[in-house]
Amino acid sequence: MSTHGPMPRSAWIFPALAVLLFAVATALHYSFAPSAAGIVFAAVLLVILFGTVFAAVHHAEVIAERIGEPFGTLLLTLSVTIIEVALIATITLIEPSYTATTPGPIYSWGQLGFVSVVTILLYGVFLYTQTIRHRDYFVIDSSGGSDGSRASNRIMLLSTLLLLVSLLAVVLLAKKFSLVVDAGTALIGAPPAFAGILVALLILLPESVAAVNAARKNDLQKSINLALGSSLATIGLTIPAVAVAAYALDKQLVLGLPTLDVVLLVLTFLVSMLTLGTGRTNILFGLVHLVVFAVFVFLVFIP
Repeated sequence: MSTHGPMPRSAWIFPALAVLLFAVATALHYSFAPSAAGIVFAAVLLVILFGTVFAAVHHAEVIAERIGEPFGTLLLTLSVTIIEVALIATITLIEPSYTATTPGPIYSWGQLGFVSVVTILLYGVFLYTQTIRHRDYFVIDSSGGSDGSRASNRIMLLSTLLLLVSLLAVVLLAKKFSLVVDAGTALIGAPPAFAGILVALLILLPESVAAVNAARKNDLQKSINLALGSSLATIGLTIPAVAVAAYALDKQLVLGLPTLDVVLLVLTFLVSMLTLGTGRTNILFGLVHLVVFAVFVFLVFIP
């Protein structure tokens, strides 16, 4: 969807349909089941849900162009974090597999509280760096000026409202989406991690679309801003939020990684250092990252 010109119809139709679908399903007390009617419901849900995600991306980009960088990228990152907190039930880290206070891949409540404080501090320092101390590192140097193409006050207000509606709709439909994914996973005999991959794809879709669009416009700085903001928001905001939810609901939060995933994580760190550490990169490094991801997906099905 273009951020210039009149607002596309899909930018408001899909959020409205998402809210309507949730209201109807709730009023009818509908619970998904693998049947003919369930398949139709699942198809409608997926189309509306993904359309709503794209609508959220559109509205976030409209607002981002108006308020400028780095605050525009920060807005999209925080918007997606809301979706992350709503959908992610377990977060994977290495340390709990090796701590001794509690057995198994979990933290004690004291350890989990410490990690939550540290990650919030880390994200706070990143925000300070991004918006104040080294703001010039994250700002796109544009001398041509694009003020003439910025959204009007009316479009800005409407996009803000529809962005909130879109995010709320995604959060409301998240549980129903997870039921569809779980049923589909069981139906095809896929491992439990397959459901997590599908949920992760939905979570990362908004920022991925925005990053690809920025790259197509030769706006590499915005793509990098999105990558940094997304990864640090996942660490700095999602983990504390999920930890608070686990404590409030008295649920056990599994955060440990098995040895195989630890190896892949270390390999990803090494490739990332080679990709970004020198200040120069090329398409080959990107392909290596995709190969590592393909190995991860492959090992989910054939460990």
